Amino acid sequence: MHIRPTHLSFLLSSLLAGLPASAALPVMPADKPEMAMCIVPAKPGGGMDLTCKLAQQATATQAMQISYLPGGVGAIAWTTIISQRKAEANTLVAYSGGSLLNLAEGKFGKSDASHVRWVAAIGTDYGMIAVRKDSPYKNLRELMEAIKSRPANIAIGAGGTVGSQDWLKMAQIGKQIGIDSKSMRLVAFEGGGESFTALLADHVQAVSGDASEASLHARDDKIRVLAVLSDARLPGPLANVPTAREQGFDVTWPIIRGVYMGPQVSDKDYQKWVTYFQQAMNTPAFEDQRKIHGLFPFAMTGKELTDYIQKAVNNYRLQAKEFGMVR
Repeated sequence: MHIRPTHLSFLLSSLLAGLPASAALPVMPADKPEMAMCIVPAKPGGGMDLTCKLAQQATATQAMQISYLPGGVGAIAWTTIISQRKAEANTLVAYSGGSLLNLAEGKFGKSDASHVRWVAAIGTDYGMIAVRKDSPYKNLRELMEAIKSRPANIAIGAGGTVGSQDWLKMAQIGKQIGIDSKSMRLVAFEGGGESFTALLADHVQAVSGDASEASLHARDDKIRVLAVLSDARLPGPLANVPTAREQGFDVTWPIIRGVYMGPQVSDKDYQKWVTYFQQAMNTPAFEDQRKIHGLFPFAMTGKELTDYIQKAVNNYRLQAKEFGMVR
């Protein structure tokens, strides 16, 4: 069973030199305090970092700081917001499909999707599998056959432990050629940035991560992306990379990206951010910046997003049950 987010059109920025005034993002209402913050619930360099940087550019008409709060693959940031910073009107936290999977698997404690306020989804990403440029594996099937025959010899870098979305991608692919998911040698990191650092240092032989992260490294020609987990090939830096389906593996993995707020933020302040992102995501400047950050169209806010997230969490729970991650 695969979750396929309805394709969307999302958030971002302007005040880029040379853009006409008509392309600029909306100005935040005058009563908005001067400083806002976007929390990255991971270490620098991964998809969560990209999400906050996109949000930062979207709010270019006012100051926004980026703060890093890694730990528990999002759990520390989540717990902090719902317990200690629950009413902060100008604090946003990045989330992804991996966050929703963690919720589904109970990795955020007894929390559920109703415990925060979902502001915006600003784009979608897709899973991918990569190796170093000098790796002997030229395609996804070669890598998976090697893992099947010598699982202990191939370390797979992933954001999160067993049960994480990066692990679940590999488990789904492996299942289709008879690999026991428990035999895979997973090395857990706090986000995709660390995974790629380990790959380039040859501490791991493959990475299960996200296309937006891979696009950054592909430009340096130091990695080889073996497959993207999308319905069709992706535009941009990974345009020549085949899908997993093209290589005989019927697995897709779309990854929603966006921001949420604390549960006790006032309706007025929450709606202010919802309206701002709605307006920002309709600008040509945002569309351009979303592309630069390696994301693809998906735009949703407010109640519509909240309902969508609840359904997505339920679907992730069904996927996780398939591999014994949820009772």
